[in-house]
Amino acid sequence: MKIRFIITGKTGELYLGEGISIYEKRLKHYIHFEHMVIDLPKNLKSASPEETRSNEAILIMRHLQPDDHVILLDEKGSHYSSEEFAAFLQKLMNTGIRNLVFVSGGPFGFNPVVMERANFTLSLSRMTFTHQMVRLIFTEQLYRAMTILRNEKYHHDERREEKGKIS
Repeated sequence: MKIRFIITGKTGELYLGEGISIYEKRLKHYIHFEHMVIDLPKNLKSASPEETRSNEAILIMRHLQPDDHVILLDEKGSHYSSEEFAAFLQKLMNTGIRNLVFVSGGPFGFNPVVMERANFTLSLSRMTFTHQMVRLIFTEQLYRAMTILRNEKYHHDERREEKGKIS
């Protein structure tokens, strides 16, 4: 399976870009992963939220293929623990999906056209993060899911340690 992460607008903070790059390099050991930045027109800064969502929708839809399985990162989506997210990914992998596309939109959310195209909507937290931070958090969680699926040590699970202790 190939996983693509589509983001709207550039990552402005250098430290976030560096963090994302670290996890992208780590992910290459597990899956084919790429992130795609959709550059937004400069005139969107003065546009209304609805105009912004509409313009973002046009740009996002251009990058989606008919056979893509699309998951939107949206605050109103389903919530998973890291282990549940890993199991969710494993289930998708087992179904034979070839192209899994995660999309992080802009600060005003998604246009209904994009929402209708989505196969699923996922929330990273009940807390609010900047769209810049979401990129790093998602990339790290994807890496964490891969290590969980391979039962590697990156994801520290105290319950596993407790099972191994002798009383």
